[in-house]
Amino acid sequence: MFRHHRLRICLCVLAIASTDLGASEAESAPKAPAAPAERPALPSRSESMAAELARQLPSTEVLRLQASDEAFMALWRPANVAEPKGLIILLPGAGESADWPRGIGPLRRGLPDYGWHTLSVSLPDSPGLLPPATPEPERKPPAEEDGPSETPAADSDPQATPNEAGYLPEETATAPDESTSEAVQSEPDPSTEPDQGRQLVERIDGRIDAALAHARTLQPGLIVLLGQGTGGYWAARYLQQLAPEDVRHLLLIQPRQPEGQDEPLAQLVPALKLATGDFFYQNGTAARAEARARLNASRRIQHPAYHQVGLPALIDDRESEQQQLLRRVRGWLDMPAD
Repeated sequence: MFRHHRLRICLCVLAIASTDLGASEAESAPKAPAAPAERPALPSRSESMAAELARQLPSTEVLRLQASDEAFMALWRPANVAEPKGLIILLPGAGESADWPRGIGPLRRGLPDYGWHTLSVSLPDSPGLLPPATPEPERKPPAEEDGPSETPAADSDPQATPNEAGYLPEETATAPDESTSEAVQSEPDPSTEPDQGRQLVERIDGRIDAALAHARTLQPGLIVLLGQGTGGYWAARYLQQLAPEDVRHLLLIQPRQPEGQDEPLAQLVPALKLATGDFFYQNGTAARAEARARLNASRRIQHPAYHQVGLPALIDDRESEQQQLLRRVRGWLDMPAD
């Protein structure tokens, strides 16, 4: 019996030893790497600016529109008159928000006082878009040389300038960058550039479609497309491709051809045969040369209603510069149709 008892003790010791050995082997065995957690995609520059504007501006100004399967933000302001003249859809340039402090913002806030609804649309980023790395350099006065400037008669009309001191726009919502130069492009990947370019065009056309659909629900009578920088190119291209009958006016503010688009503005804009106001700043040699090309192209085809306006840049006086732009745009809009 004693022998059986000793045998049971030995078996227990062996069982415990084997258990400890298995545990130590399990601890020493390499562990399989854990699957990395998926990080949510970072918002694009345009999405970040739109979200910031939505936080800062009154909820009555912020609209959520739908373009296919993509939601985007637009900023709305009704006309401050009993009988509105129409509705203006504003398209900002690359790297700019729907309330950009120069051009787009002052116009979207100022024009309602003169009878116009405004709807400012946020556009998607271009492929490879990077924010400007440095602030805008100090601008120099325009050189004394002949540049293209064909000012419409409304500019000399005393009614084109307010009798009062002029509309002073409220401060715009802050933006990540207030430089007037458009965001720079990084080197594109040649393998993905064509697909990205097509996707960008489709997204921009979809947003303009959605803005026009919303505008039509208001039955404004007259719809105007206004584009700044590359937004001017997208506006002109949309009108060329789709030619909506209820858009009969086009406004361009310092228009610029986007990267990856082959058709020059000098061919695209005059061929539209719409009432067109082409505004550009005369403080850059390239801008004057491009404006001259557009003007000459319009003359060659005898465009019935193309007016070009050269704007002098005012140094260290952004408020006066924006007021001048507002007055000139309002004067062009108030001109009788040709």
